[in-house]
Amino acid sequence: MNHPLDDTYIVEGGNPLSGILKPCGSKNAALPILAACLLTDKDVTLHNIPDISDVRTMISLLQSVGVSITRLSSSSMRLNASSINPDRINTSACMEIRASILLAGPLTARAGHVKLPPPGGDIIGRRRLDTHFIALEQMGANVVFSGRMLSFSANGLTGKSIFLDEPSVTATENAIMAATLADGETLIYNAACEPNVQDLANMLVSMGARITGIGTNRILVTGSNALLNGTEHTITPDHIEIGSFIGLAACCNGVIRIPNVPSNIVGPTMNGFSKLGISVQTEGEYLVIDGSQELVVCPDRSGSIPTVYDAPWPGFSPDLTSTAVVVATQARGTTLVFEKMFESRLFFVDKLVAMGAGIIQCDPHRVVVSGPSKLHGTDVISPDIRAGMALLTAALCAEGTSIIRNVHQIERGYENLVDRLKSLGARITSGADS
Repeated sequence: MNHPLDDTYIVEGGNPLSGILKPCGSKNAALPILAACLLTDKDVTLHNIPDISDVRTMISLLQSVGVSITRLSSSSMRLNASSINPDRINTSACMEIRASILLAGPLTARAGHVKLPPPGGDIIGRRRLDTHFIALEQMGANVVFSGRMLSFSANGLTGKSIFLDEPSVTATENAIMAATLADGETLIYNAACEPNVQDLANMLVSMGARITGIGTNRILVTGSNALLNGTEHTITPDHIEIGSFIGLAACCNGVIRIPNVPSNIVGPTMNGFSKLGISVQTEGEYLVIDGSQELVVCPDRSGSIPTVYDAPWPGFSPDLTSTAVVVATQARGTTLVFEKMFESRLFFVDKLVAMGAGIIQCDPHRVVVSGPSKLHGTDVISPDIRAGMALLTAALCAEGTSIIRNVHQIERGYENLVDRLKSLGARITSGADS
């Protein structure tokens, strides 16, 4: 899909942001949960679905194979997959999002076959699919890559003991979904245990699936030859969006309150941000971030420069390292940010340097940030969802006007962002509205 470069935000930076910023449903939970609706021929009702482009694309993919979808409200819908045909899948839409690979597990388990093109998504470095293939193959699926199409087929799946060669979130989700309809027990070692994986597993349990070890890296699924039941499920708040908002609040000199923050995400998120001097308080139902406080880098006990690094959950999320770099530019001291997973994710820092940030890129995975830096507005292009949100954070705390282009990338992961930021006092307009 082609996107015009005049798809922009125009930001007048330097204005304190204060108010209530409510998180939306988790993008990374909604996508596998929508795919899981293929595991039943009964109605599934979902609430707190984020209205973002990646979710809309996944919905169109489900409709293309015959899923009936009824919109109940702006964030709720009822899905019914009683009659599906994998051969009708919209292959063009598959190439727009990374999450299209999540259809491989449920469709192979239920229909016995599906052909998918390689998935799309952010260009942040090599994003291998081998873990998906290995997991499904060990359960008896045949996986062939030919003619630029991935072909998955199986004459029934069988539960196995599977060791994932990396704790891939989407591969874990594919394996769990496929295992619910496999014959016997599937034991998944080195499984991802992010909040979105837990949300998917809890929803499957509500559909009658037998899953233990949820929230750990050892998950046991006892499969069944029968389809799962219908259910009603509310998607968890987005922990990545909450983390992005914590970083935004810390940089923008106001007081922001975030309601409905799950308690289990605060520790892992603050594990990285606290090194940059961010502190949060709990007041009733709100997580409160006072951005008027000076950010001071917290050195290691030896006095060494601290490292903010990502890791599988419950480590600091790799989807928050881009925001962490921006926060580090506003903190007094020096920080090493080490993004271990994706070799291209930190390539956006040249745009921050153009805004006045003191950053040295050591290699594709590491940057050294010295702050605080007075940022100034400039004209930048958003390369992916998380770097785009980080650049928007930088623009909101910079002096002067910034133009951020390619903002459809940001809107793939953040719902109604312009209006929500305006409610806090941000001076931001969308190019589509100007």
